Amino acid sequence: MRSERFLALGAMICMLAGCTADGTGGLVYNSGPDTFGEANRQTMAAQVVDPAPAYETAQAAGSGEHAAQAIERYRTDKVKKPDKVRTSTVNVGSSSGSE
Repeated sequence: MRSERFLALGAMICMLAGCTADGTGGLVYNSGPDTFGEANRQTMAAQVVDPAPAYETAQAAGSGEHAAQAIERYRTDKVKKPDKVRTSTVNVGSSSGSE
């Protein structure tokens, strides 16, 4: 008789465990049916480009005519050679280790 009551009490406790207010059981990563797939929606939203972006600096001016000329030079293998630019200098010297 005592074991039957203990078994019934245990079954009631297990059933009460499923009766939480929001169905989450207090777990952050499982916050109910309203947020199912939220991580997927957030990932897709992060990939959407802003249709009207606001830039802090002015955009550089471009020329369609210059671009067309550059493409034509590329196609005909008459590309302008770039200037030689040195990005660093090397100082070679010696010093004595004694003072």
